[in-house]
Amino acid sequence: MSMGATHLEGRDVSRGSPSEPRGEKPSPDNPGELIPASVEGQARPFKRAGVAFANRFFFFLLVGLIWLVPAFADHRFVFAMVAWDVLVFLAWLLDVTRLPRPAQLKVCRSWLSPSALSVESKVRLTLVNASNSTVHAKLLDDLPHQLRFEPAQLQITARPRSEAEAQYSILPMTRGKANVGDVYVRYQSPMRIAERWAKVPVAQTVTTYPNLEEAKRHSVYLIRSRQIELEKRYTRVRGAGRAFESLREYREGDEFRDICWTASARRGKLVTRLYEIERSQTIWILLDSGRLMRTRVAGLSKLDYAVNAALTLTQIALYSGDRVGLLAYGRGIRQRVPAARGAAHLMQMMAQFALVQEDPWEGDHLQAASRLLNDQKRRSLVVWITDLAETAMTPEVIEAASQLMPRHLVLFVVIGQPDLNELAAQRPEDVDQMYQIAAAQEVVHRRELLLARLRERGALAMETSSGKLSTAVVNSYLEIKQRSQL
Repeated sequence: MSMGATHLEGRDVSRGSPSEPRGEKPSPDNPGELIPASVEGQARPFKRAGVAFANRFFFFLLVGLIWLVPAFADHRFVFAMVAWDVLVFLAWLLDVTRLPRPAQLKVCRSWLSPSALSVESKVRLTLVNASNSTVHAKLLDDLPHQLRFEPAQLQITARPRSEAEAQYSILPMTRGKANVGDVYVRYQSPMRIAERWAKVPVAQTVTTYPNLEEAKRHSVYLIRSRQIELEKRYTRVRGAGRAFESLREYREGDEFRDICWTASARRGKLVTRLYEIERSQTIWILLDSGRLMRTRVAGLSKLDYAVNAALTLTQIALYSGDRVGLLAYGRGIRQRVPAARGAAHLMQMMAQFALVQEDPWEGDHLQAASRLLNDQKRRSLVVWITDLAETAMTPEVIEAASQLMPRHLVLFVVIGQPDLNELAAQRPEDVDQMYQIAAAQEVVHRRELLLARLRERGALAMETSSGKLSTAVVNSYLEIKQRSQL
């Protein structure tokens, strides 16, 4: 992770959060409301003394050791060395008096973008110097490991009655809330003989959201697909929805089942019905946060990939006019958001996605299915993102998904193991490898049989890799909408 420091002295820096568009609906495309609030604090003395010797003080003491050379010939030079040390100490005392008091310094922490999983963002520290002397400061921001593995250390030079700023990068690797601590300041005067230690109380809680860039990228894809759909509307692609939109004159190639005979009789010529993809349908996202979703792939857990895919699907479904709900479960129900739509609902969903965490125990799939059947009486699309246990028995999640099928359309998505499929496709070179490959092939075959069983019962079941999860879920949703399967 790169860390850059910029010295901007004597310029006005805003204390508030970065400028945000006014009057716009909050969304991943307009993430102003997702940016943590800026915090500012006044420095306080750190520890009881709060002063220390700078590096230059020890350098001058080492220079005084030169008097030891002539001291071997004449012991009076020892007194010269002592006098030099006393002079250095007096210079240190003078420098201490010239150092500004901690109360004359302020530090402001500003977040330039939302904290999102696996997305690098910038944090700005602004040092305000209200004293009459220049300050050379080293700032240490107390960050948790969820946001940054290395300490955030910045060097800032602030001129008298001015301010300066510097930035550092964070790369969050864990969703959820993180407690950011205080800022510790070590500052010196231009003499750099003495230094003071100060502490600025700017502790705050920061929420790390799922990958917003991925959701934005798929939103662009949706807009483009909508444009293509409008271009194809007049070519009458079969299965483009069954929600009535308008009437127009019959054109060659239109299906006879789409002819409106009553309107044709009134106008004396053939009239065709036009349809559009249904809107205001209900989409439920079921997220399994049990122990199987703790498996890590390329630095992230399967649950992280599932949450990113769920956020992408949520944004696209809300954009399409559908209502979206969330049910995340482990051993019990963890997060639940009733199905709704709108910008405020998207913000609520994103806040809940950030809080979904792995459970060390197996998820209670039957409880989740029962809760959904209780809450959602009307037919809806249930997107269930989970993983299958490697057992000879039928996993409980298969039975739970089967309970939903009589009432709902179930899109059952299993996150596969890339290394398992690669191992199953290899050719053994020795006996040990033969047993490993045979075991991998048996597991892969069992998973395929379980998914085939779900398809026979009417579910849309598929297995995909973690890296392609968002694309697979979005494409399946758009295909379901276009074919009017819900």
